[in-house]
Amino acid sequence: MHWFTWLFLAALALGTAWRVYLSLRQIRAMANARAAVPVPFDSSINLADHQKACDYTAANSRVAIPDVLYDAVLLLGWTLFGGLSLLDGWWSSLSLSPLLTGVGFLVSALIIMSALTLPFSIYRTFVVEERFGFNKTTPKMFVVDLVKGFFVSLVLGVPLIAVVLWLMDSAGDYWWFYAWLVWTGFSLAITWAYPAFIAPLFNKFSPLSNEDLKTRIESLLRRCGFRSSGIFVMDGSTRSTHGNAYFTGVGNNKRIVFFDTLIDSLEPLEVEAVLAHELGHFRLHHIRKRLILTFLLGLVGLAVLGWLKLQPWFYSALGVTQSSSYMALMLFMLVSPLFTFAFTPVSARTSRRHEFEADEYAARASDASALIKALVKLYRDNATALSPDKLHSSFYDSHPPGPVRVARLQALAAS
Repeated sequence: MHWFTWLFLAALALGTAWRVYLSLRQIRAMANARAAVPVPFDSSINLADHQKACDYTAANSRVAIPDVLYDAVLLLGWTLFGGLSLLDGWWSSLSLSPLLTGVGFLVSALIIMSALTLPFSIYRTFVVEERFGFNKTTPKMFVVDLVKGFFVSLVLGVPLIAVVLWLMDSAGDYWWFYAWLVWTGFSLAITWAYPAFIAPLFNKFSPLSNEDLKTRIESLLRRCGFRSSGIFVMDGSTRSTHGNAYFTGVGNNKRIVFFDTLIDSLEPLEVEAVLAHELGHFRLHHIRKRLILTFLLGLVGLAVLGWLKLQPWFYSALGVTQSSSYMALMLFMLVSPLFTFAFTPVSARTSRRHEFEADEYAARASDASALIKALVKLYRDNATALSPDKLHSSFYDSHPPGPVRVARLQALAAS
């Protein structure tokens, strides 16, 4: 057996075992935390809501265990047990051009992979979310969203795949750099187009009608030096009772979006404080930094793919007998997450630091006490675990644990 096969199997086994271990720790932490509401939430969140959050988090962790094991089996099936070779053989038998064969192979593989993981998505939506009172999605809506997503992915993804494969075969030794330029431009274009052209295919966005809240928000925007193409309310309640707020887009196509569930749950000053936090990410250049880092990592990844594409062992060690540009791309997409998984806590830690910085900005631009009240309501309404397992949280969580975050905001409010 080739050394890379052993490395692949070791990375798969260790990554799978670690994911399962972290899920088991989280389940145990939730069982231990059910008895009492942690400080400083004991006066603002009742025991029943806290226990619901513990049970909801534990339920999601229980689903994660078979999901991780299932993904590992599928990955072995696609690679060492010949799934990709079988699909490649079928497409090759059609005697199409290399470009059409490659596009067909990649698109069909991605469709089959999505279909094979669909049962877990259905279970989470119609069993876990339903059990805890969050799901508002009907089976018809689920199917319609699935079909819409499929066609949007085809319209946007097929041309990108075709261009990248053409570059891999025609642009020489530095094809990966030209592919990176194409991918970067494509990503920026999608980021610009998403709020106005893609998101409305799935949700309704209405201009904010509450004049008092609108005036308050516009005043905040002026203080923060933020220009937006609009303030919108999204019909999040049609699919879920979870609440959120975000801003999206780049350049002159930036939008501020509130879930209608959040507008209904929070007071105007609390909504302002939540928005001030989101604006903090913008003013502190967190989004720009993440985009730049993503593009740099993409460049490194494509350069590595450019080298692997030329290595015969890269194919044979993963159960593929026939090398090709499209097969190299497919194998890289499947295998690279195994080796980048170890960097997950680095990304999570950076994200948590950005959340603290955005909280500090919100405390200066708005009201720290109002943000605390808003967070408490969001933790309650979204059934957010207040006492997550420390190791699980440090490895995965993009946001700081509630008690830690609120304690820092209380210190800011006091000062």
